[in-house]
Amino acid sequence: MAEKKECEKSQNIVDEASEKEKKESLNQEPEVSEETGSEEGGEEGEADEAARLSAELETLKATIEKMQKDYLLLMAEFDNFRKRTLREKSELIKNGGENCMKAILPVIDDFERGLAAVEESNDLAAVKEGMSLIYNKFKSYLEQNGVKEIPTEGADFDTEYHEAVTMFPASDPAQKGKVIDTVQKGYTLNDKVIRFAKVVVGE
Repeated sequence: MAEKKECEKSQNIVDEASEKEKKESLNQEPEVSEETGSEEGGEEGEADEAARLSAELETLKATIEKMQKDYLLLMAEFDNFRKRTLREKSELIKNGGENCMKAILPVIDDFERGLAAVEESNDLAAVKEGMSLIYNKFKSYLEQNGVKEIPTEGADFDTEYHEAVTMFPASDPAQKGKVIDTVQKGYTLNDKVIRFAKVVVGE
């Protein structure tokens, strides 16, 4: 009887151990399944990330290519602008005095008419008056275009405007260092000296 109880007790221990092993086996199976699913999900995520990066790379390549084309186009436009500017500058230098020359032509016409009148008339007063009109007309044109005569008579000698061709003993002490005669008139263009006045200075 005691042996039977001992046998039943041993059988119960075996059954409990077997049951425990089954439970542990069941608990381990889902863990393996979860790990497998995690690995598969990671691979899919990496594939998606690679595809996204590849798409971004292609977009960047297209952007860079467009920027390079735009740069080359801009350089070509700038080169054309530079050439056009140089050409216009050259033409301006070459023909910049065109308007000035056109304005002088009427003065030439007046001189020609005056010379023709001298040949046909002995009236010197009329000839003198005609020459005076032409002179005043031409001088007025120069003044309108910024050309002015440099004052010399009684002016203090100024190296900024005058060129002394000779020194002359002054009869009056007040004339020392002053212009006492003008050999050639000087002119300024918009306040810039274009020809110095050649003068005689008292000493």
